[in-house]
Amino acid sequence: MSDTLEQLAAVIESRKNADADSSYVAGLLAKGMNAILKKVGEEAAEIIIAAKDDDDQALVHETADLWFHTLVMLAARDLGPEAVLAELERRFGVSGLEEKAARGK
Repeated sequence: MSDTLEQLAAVIESRKNADADSSYVAGLLAKGMNAILKKVGEEAAEIIIAAKDDDDQALVHETADLWFHTLVMLAARDLGPEAVLAELERRFGVSGLEEKAARGK
């Protein structure tokens, strides 16, 4: 499963320096972080709507869109899915309540 995320992250990384007119990813990255964050926000809102509508197919589709745009956001900060997966692995075996308390939130 993580192979798919890694492969997608590699494609996104390869398009960082592409011509903005030749690639959606390159164009979005060229527009800057605010444009990327706007897309992440839009996709998050669409997930909420799909979940509320009990539309499983739309929920999966919108989740894929959110994950994709989140990977673009991470790439813009020179991060990848491995950083997020490492954080999730770190949390294994730790109660969610304990982990949240340790962050002070």
